[in-house]
Amino acid sequence: MKLDKNIKIFISVLGIVFFLGQNAQATEECFEKTSRAIFKFNLTLDNYIFEPVAKGYNKLPNPIKTGTSNFTSNLGTLLSIPNNLLQGNLKQLGHSIGSFAINTTVGILGFLNPAERIGLKPHKEDVGQTLGSYGFGPGCYYVLPILGPTTARDSIGLIADTFVDPFAHVTIREHEMFGLSGNSLDYYSFKATDAVDFRADNDQNFESLKKNSIDLYSSMKSIYLQDRENKINNSTKEEDDWGNLDN
Repeated sequence: MKLDKNIKIFISVLGIVFFLGQNAQATEECFEKTSRAIFKFNLTLDNYIFEPVAKGYNKLPNPIKTGTSNFTSNLGTLLSIPNNLLQGNLKQLGHSIGSFAINTTVGILGFLNPAERIGLKPHKEDVGQTLGSYGFGPGCYYVLPILGPTTARDSIGLIADTFVDPFAHVTIREHEMFGLSGNSLDYYSFKATDAVDFRADNDQNFESLKKNSIDLYSSMKSIYLQDRENKINNSTKEEDDWGNLDN
């Protein structure tokens, strides 16, 4: 019964993706008034919750902050492994597998990052990027509560991520893998910590953007779409100060 349900979900996702493929030429606004309202709501949450938490996080001793960042980044590499395989990017597949294996063992569950010292630098990949690599356009752009900017393609990718991500498999899917298991709390705790780490790393960038943008909504839209395009194209340009703008 559960297998049949998952198959139906998978078929539905494929149907939506096929529809997106027919409209792949340009990104259009969907529900702009609603998106702007949600953006204001998210901005209020940021001002009163996320920003203070991020500033407190930045006050932690550097070894703790760096170790936490390394740990979440290492877990995030698990999602890159199946996506590199789906994209046929064998070089990055090797980087992802090697980095996760070394950092999880020698790097003490990822709190240290010895893999980077020997030249292993895996790109972060997700299903949205994989769909983009197959030529599916972003579809319409909109803003989600808390999660922020996204597109139709990336929203589908966000859902699909939970089916292909090994960490999601053993936590929110509650399936055992290699003797390991977890629960939903583990998954959402990881996501929340990763979000705080990102917000803290970009605290000064957010401050500058808020002060200097004539239309903050349009500025964030532009940054998000450009960042996603660069990641889909595996841009060789150095990452800008914003780092990873994924949901």
